[in-house]
Formats: sequence, C-alpha cells, structure tokens
Amino acid sequence: MRMPHEPDAVTRLRKPTPDDPWRVLLSGCMAGLQCGVDGTDYGFGGAMDPFFEGPLATAYPFCPEDAGLGTPRGWPDIHGGDGMDVLDGKAKVLDQDGNDQTQGMITGAEAMALFAKQERVDFAILMDMSGACATQVISAGSRFVEERAYSRGVGVAAASLLRAGIPVVSQRDFRTLDALRARLDPTHTPDPDARDHHETAWFREYFGTDKATSD
Repeated sequence: MRMPHEPDAVTRLRKPTPDDPWRVLLSGCMAGLQCGVDGTDYGFGGAMDPFFEGPLATAYPFCPEDAGLGTPRGWPDIHGGDGMDVLDGKAKVLDQDGNDQTQGMITGAEAMALFAKQERVDFAILMDMSGACATQVISAGSRFVEERAYSRGVGVAAASLLRAGIPVVSQRDFRTLDALRARLDPTHTPDPDARDHHETAWFREYFGTDKATSD
C-alpha cells in the first residue's frame, strides 16, 4: 500500500500508545546513518526528527543499499522499469559507470523487508527518487546525464516492502505525513495546503497530468 494513494490508509493504522508506539521503518540516511554512496547521510540526517518527538512513534532505521552493496558504492539507478520490474527480472540496476548492481540491490531490498517483518513495523517513511527507497518517482536510467529523466514508480526496496505488505510513504508526501502527525498529536492541525508528491505542480507538469494520479 502506497499510503498517499489510499484514502483511508492513515485511519486504518492501529492506535499507538506510549507502551506500544508506532514502529516506523525509516530510510537510514534520514536517521543520520552515514550510509550514502559517499559515506555521508546526504545532509538528510534529522529530517524526520519532529515526527518522532513524542512517545507514540519509534524509528527503525535501515539502509538497503548499504546492506546489499556496502558503503561507499556507485550510484544505483534503475534501467528499463521500476523496482517491481527489477524483482521480476525485467529491469536492471546499474551504477554511473555501467556496473551491474542488480543482485546487490535485490539482496538489500530483501534484507530490509525481513528487518521490517522481524521488527513488526507499522509502515515505512522512505527517501523518494532513490533507486532503492523511492515510493513515487525514480530516475529513468542514470542520473548522471545532461538532462536527468524521471519515471513514476517505486525503488527496489520499496517494491519488496510493498510485496511484504508494509505500507510506504515518502518524505515528500507532506499531506499524508501531516495526517500521520495529527494521529500522534491531537493538538496538531494539518495544513490544508499540504500536498503529496504526486499532487504537486512539478509532478503534474513533468508527467503530463492535470490531476493527481495513483499510477
């Protein structure tokens, strides 16, 4: 379940309590893990800290790329489809030098799904536009081209989580994240102007749609 595309996804989550908070799988870089391709957190460490300030949500960081490919590594981008296609053997993952990283990405994706199951996570907040963690948009081939192209779709790890029944949302899905925060804090008023990634002007203009899409 991609939560931004499911109207009742937030309300269907169980009620968290201090004794049994939401267990939230989190892309490692957003938790400050030095797991990026260059051994940094890309500057995203702490990006989701406000979400976990109270006692009702606990972060479970994991980086599938580090688990499957190690750190440092080349930039893994999907060629010929999205993460679902990679899992089905219909697309590949290549780094910027053309090295095949498909099996490593699958290994890391499967490890992330196993971790999620073992920790009984309720849902995952993932880094969008990543070959592993994307939930809305991926690079269409290498990002190291003169004009980077994008495709609607999910990364390899996100695909593995979805197939394992783990709901996912990206850090750019502001409307859904706002609704989740309101479940954690009754005093929080969601921003009526907040938009999820697929509802933004950039998404609609780039992908040629004049309305939100669940594709």
